[in-house]
Amino acid sequence: MRMTQHRTPARLASRKISVVDVAIYLFLILLAVIMVFPFYNMILVSVADYVDIIETQIYVYPKSIDLQNYRMALLLPNFVNSALVSVFVTVVGTLLSMVVTTLGAYVLSRRNFPLKGFFFYFIVFTMYFGAGLIPWYLVMKELGLINNIWGMVIPPLINTFYLILMRNYFQSIPPDIEESARIDGANDIQILVNILVPISAPIIATISLFYAVDRWNDWWLGMILIQDPKLMPLQLLLRNLVIANTLDLGSDMMNIMRTSRIQVHSRSLQMAVVTITTIPILLVYPFLQKHFTKGILLGSIKA
Repeated sequence: MRMTQHRTPARLASRKISVVDVAIYLFLILLAVIMVFPFYNMILVSVADYVDIIETQIYVYPKSIDLQNYRMALLLPNFVNSALVSVFVTVVGTLLSMVVTTLGAYVLSRRNFPLKGFFFYFIVFTMYFGAGLIPWYLVMKELGLINNIWGMVIPPLINTFYLILMRNYFQSIPPDIEESARIDGANDIQILVNILVPISAPIIATISLFYAVDRWNDWWLGMILIQDPKLMPLQLLLRNLVIANTLDLGSDMMNIMRTSRIQVHSRSLQMAVVTITTIPILLVYPFLQKHFTKGILLGSIKA
């Protein structure tokens, strides 16, 4: 009890907040508000009434809540097909990318691989030099990836930067672990699957999220390679609605709006679609956030 009484004043003194700390906290709070407010305003606009959206440009508090915009967003032509295409591209593309990236990083991290330097610099070369759009498009055409859903999966299969991060992470693992496994009779595949992959959970989770975000937000490959509206990814549908403003609402949707006397503002409809496409990928972050710092720091250090 006496020790507690003697230490309490010292602890209280060490917890005093200075003026500099208050200024830092206020600055961080202001910065957080600036970053969060666009998302907050986006959600308010997406649930705004038709009359309110005409009168108000920036929302600070909700005047009304109308979910009709989300109903109309889900009724957009090919919206369901586009969502399924994006889910397929994200899930399958991320899995394939992680398999190829992990295998490539494992090979390049092996100290006894004689040509690892040549292949590593050859891969890094692709980060700075490319053949150009037209030769790339001709290659995709010869491979049969035009107007093919696999055209959005195979071309971006490997990200060179992510491959380097995982390679550096594998090199940071003590070689004694691998040597012990080899003494027990394990081969390269067993070492990779049973030892290195469980140890490398932070970098694998981090890079998986990076790949998933890249695949989910990709619209450029769809614009270049896809002509069939049924194969259009969700982000390309969103781009046509928000930026190009070329989306045809379709006769069925127009009849519903006409018969039900529904008034939907284009800005509210755009924000509803943006919200729908943003929420799924945001839900993934909390589950993998704890691995970010460890994965990136260890993966960025060259052994």
